[in-house]
Amino acid sequence: MVRALIIDDEKASRETLKSYLLKYCPSVQVVGEGDSVKSGLQEIKVHKPDLLFLDVEMPFGNAFDLLDQVEEQNFETIFVTAFDHYALKAINFSASYYLLKPIDIDELVRAVERVSETIESEEHNLRTRILIENIRIENKQLQKIILPLLDGFEVVRVNEILYCRAEDNFTEFHFLDGSKKLICRTLKFYEELLFDFDFFRIHKSHLINLQYLKRYKKGKGGQVYLERDVCLDVSATRKKELMGRLKTE
Repeated sequence: MVRALIIDDEKASRETLKSYLLKYCPSVQVVGEGDSVKSGLQEIKVHKPDLLFLDVEMPFGNAFDLLDQVEEQNFETIFVTAFDHYALKAINFSASYYLLKPIDIDELVRAVERVSETIESEEHNLRTRILIENIRIENKQLQKIILPLLDGFEVVRVNEILYCRAEDNFTEFHFLDGSKKLICRTLKFYEELLFDFDFFRIHKSHLINLQYLKRYKKGKGGQVYLERDVCLDVSATRKKELMGRLKTE
């Protein structure tokens, strides 16, 4: 049995989620509730849950504030939120689980199933730990990202990524040390996720870490040269935006 807490400032949302869990997720036992960061921290201390259903936005703080104050994060977290661009970026970066309001029952069941598997695996607490670690790091290039592989996952720092290449519905990550990994997400997903981390999509097939750009060669679209003597084409449609991003002529 998975012991869960629901932390959400809206009573109606807590009641709806409780009823869904009772009816569709019999493996989950709701052992307590909270309606703020303060009450949520108290409930975690008292009940020591296996799982938190955690609303992102709450009065006098948010989900990340709460997690940052928990001394021992011995639980998994499913974030529950209305669409919030910043919050979803942070959550996706750590490959954490989330549900969008209003909650879809099928999505809830899938999230609970995935979390239940994680609780029994070596990944337990990893997502929450990395999320909190990232929040505390000001230099975005030093933050960590969890990359889903065909046979597991890889945890890397952003500054280890040299560039990414599209492979149909997968993305091939090329790292500064010369290694590469095939990741189970599209390049578009990582283009949106890494944009604020100094990455830029120069072509339909390539997303580069601008930290490692060494040279640009003019042409219709031109070419960029990265560390490790990597040369990649820039599409004509992306040239102007790249120049703007680099603040050059």
